Amino acid sequence: MTSIDLTGRVALVTGGAQGLGEGMARALAAAGARVMIADINEAGAETAAGLGEGHGFVRLDVTDEAGWEAAVAACVDQLGGLDVLVNNAGVEISALITEVQVDDIRTMLDVNILGTTLGLKHGLRAMRPDGAAGKGGSIINISSVAATIAFPAISVYSGTKSAVDRLTRVAAMESGKLGYGVRVNCIYPGLVPTAMGAGLANDMASLGLYGSAEEAVGAVIELTPSGRLGEVEDMADAVVFLASDAARFINGAGIPVDGGMGM
Repeated sequence: MTSIDLTGRVALVTGGAQGLGEGMARALAAAGARVMIADINEAGAETAAGLGEGHGFVRLDVTDEAGWEAAVAACVDQLGGLDVLVNNAGVEISALITEVQVDDIRTMLDVNILGTTLGLKHGLRAMRPDGAAGKGGSIINISSVAATIAFPAISVYSGTKSAVDRLTRVAAMESGKLGYGVRVNCIYPGLVPTAMGAGLANDMASLGLYGSAEEAVGAVIELTPSGRLGEVEDMADAVVFLASDAARFINGAGIPVDGGMGM
């Protein structure tokens, strides 16, 4: 998406080292934003370097509050502010409900719900008028089509992504009522053949729900009116749009970017 200009804005993208987060970081940078990639994966430093000068990397475990404080401070100090926060970091662990493991449940709750909540907390604190950045802005949470459909073996993941939707709407209301000047929205990505997406397809086959990973992918495509899987660029363009003034009156919304799968 090249028609939107984000020059002068600073964005922090969690889980930006690879996959959807990397694509979102690249798209924001291409639109002119200075981008801070925040990721537990140190490969994020290389990804940030690939964006060119004016961008950065900070190591962040999204479940660690002190880490969030340091990441936001690094963004403000090194890049000059914080106007856009993309809460993208997430984890999906497939299992039938009868077989789900307690540790896996806790991992998904911690990363997908706690991590997003801490991002909202510290993003709003930094962006509101009395914050370290203090100019308002846009927070974009990454939910999933899993929040809107009943697909087997992703029950806990679906629940956590439904929670991201609710967090988004309450945060938008609080921001508005308190005069923070921060819009809060989320998107519901459809299945994208990233490492996570490919892993999900393989899981469906290994659990005996489909004859093969290819059959699982075919089932997803069959459920999708657009007749294809999503692409990283589809999700990244939606994030750039929501970060921009073109979305200035979109607030507290969940936007499907799923080819119609979740309709």
